[in-house]
Amino acid sequence: MRSLSIGSTGMLAQQLNVEVISNNIANMTTTGFKRQRAEFQDLLYQNLRRSGSQSSDTGTVVPAGIQIGVGVRTAAVYRIFEQGNLEMTDNSLDLAINGRGFFQITLPDGSTAYTRAGTFAVSSAGQIVTQDGYTLQPGITIPQNATAISINPTGEVSVKVPGSVTESVVGQINLAIFFNDAGLESQGDNLFLETAASGTPTTGTPGSQGFGGLRQGYLETSNVNPVQEITNLIKAQRAYEMNSRVISTSDEMMAQTSQLR
Repeated sequence: MRSLSIGSTGMLAQQLNVEVISNNIANMTTTGFKRQRAEFQDLLYQNLRRSGSQSSDTGTVVPAGIQIGVGVRTAAVYRIFEQGNLEMTDNSLDLAINGRGFFQITLPDGSTAYTRAGTFAVSSAGQIVTQDGYTLQPGITIPQNATAISINPTGEVSVKVPGSVTESVVGQINLAIFFNDAGLESQGDNLFLETAASGTPTTGTPGSQGFGGLRQGYLETSNVNPVQEITNLIKAQRAYEMNSRVISTSDEMMAQTSQLR
């Protein structure tokens, strides 16, 4: 009976759906997290009677054939890069991107990663780094005697030092954008890597055309909607139960058939 294997593909699909939803819920408070959505496709069909085939020698055509589906499969787990809320922190090295763009981060192997999480700090060498100590590109060094750090919406970093009335510019933060954000590869630690699907990055000044502006003293929260995720979780649970019921019913039908004498 095809329904046994069809039901099993449905259960596997909903199991993965629940796993995606669980990850979204687990990262509700993760800075800069972007929720994911599982996408499904129906599998190949078995043609028992093909549509459009001739049903007689006089040329009559079958208007609707017989196609039996064999289940469902996961096509993709799509990441949704919609804007999260901006939450005030009053920390001078917390930065939020209001609009499109990613911060560029130098990894220990010299490669570049990208992130929306703007939780930065100053290293012992005075460089602006992530919570894991990875350097923000381009490298910006804060003087040891700096008493205040100011970052304007266009990414210009200025510091105030004793004995100076005006602030001194020490660097410029640039952002990167991609043609297809969903094609980026998640690496964990709030980092993404460039792939062939994402395309090559275009860098530019925050606030310029196509790039979001920076907000100092703010962080972008996760874009997970708890109510929507709970609703999706209930729907996935019901779908899983219905697929398991299909398997139970098919098993009962097979048991009845085997008892025929």
